Amino acid sequence: MKKAFYSNGKLLISGEYAILDGALGLAIPTSYGQSLEVAPNATGILDWTSFDEQSKVWFTAKFDLENFATLSTSDEATSQTLTTLLLEANAKNPLLLTDSDGFSVETHLSFPRSWGLGTSSTLINNLAQWARVDAYQLLWDAFGGSGYDIACAQHHSPITYQLKKGTPDVKEIDFDPIFKDSLFFVHLNQKQSSKKAIAAYREQAFDKEALLRKITHITQKMILAPTLTDFELLLEEHEILLSEVLGIPPVKQLLFPDYFGVVKSLGAWGGDFVLATGDEKSLDYFRAKGYETILPYSKMILR
Repeated sequence: MKKAFYSNGKLLISGEYAILDGALGLAIPTSYGQSLEVAPNATGILDWTSFDEQSKVWFTAKFDLENFATLSTSDEATSQTLTTLLLEANAKNPLLLTDSDGFSVETHLSFPRSWGLGTSSTLINNLAQWARVDAYQLLWDAFGGSGYDIACAQHHSPITYQLKKGTPDVKEIDFDPIFKDSLFFVHLNQKQSSKKAIAAYREQAFDKEALLRKITHITQKMILAPTLTDFELLLEEHEILLSEVLGIPPVKQLLFPDYFGVVKSLGAWGGDFVLATGDEKSLDYFRAKGYETILPYSKMILR
């Protein structure tokens, strides 16, 4: 009998990097995500096929059911990642692959992989659902990270996320700002490695407790910001704080110094999406700079 699972993509509006150490972050599940379908077969192997947002195959692999060794694949690195996840999931639930002689798995993305909305986190959460194991633990044991992306995969409204003594504290919130029509997400098309970005953050010397307090306070104020101006001031304050810690100029200073609105980095600085405030003129500005992928807040957020 075929089984189907689905997980939402993610965007972290506040708390990047500091969320790893316990700062409060504001995150939104996206209207884009990834599905996973599992069907039993009699082949004696795990046959995996991944499709992109255009329903084109971007990855294939066949795995041995005993040890998840790769029998054939279109991409060795992706196969190794999958083997790591499957081994972790199977260790947590040894009954995972015992109810059939073989399996056919299909994954389907609804967003381009380059967007950075959670190709990995949606996969991990889907695998965890299939294996009936804890998705956070699967993430941490396989790769590490804060886990906010797993929370987004599982929730259907904006959330706050905070690690308290290593345990996720997730709260769904009513974040529906009256100025949402002035918020846009612009894709920089510069893929960043989260693992390398986190490692670089860990190497910095700074007052961690002070940063956590300040970021948490900014997040709390963002959620309640009554006007766009108030929200913009908080975005700028957040950028300045992280810029000082990371030793990296804010993205607006680097790429958009003449832009009339505010631009804030999201996630690993320098890649994927940024959050911009503005109006219809914003679209013309960013397109003139060569950035074609611009999504309004209302299209990005899950509703």
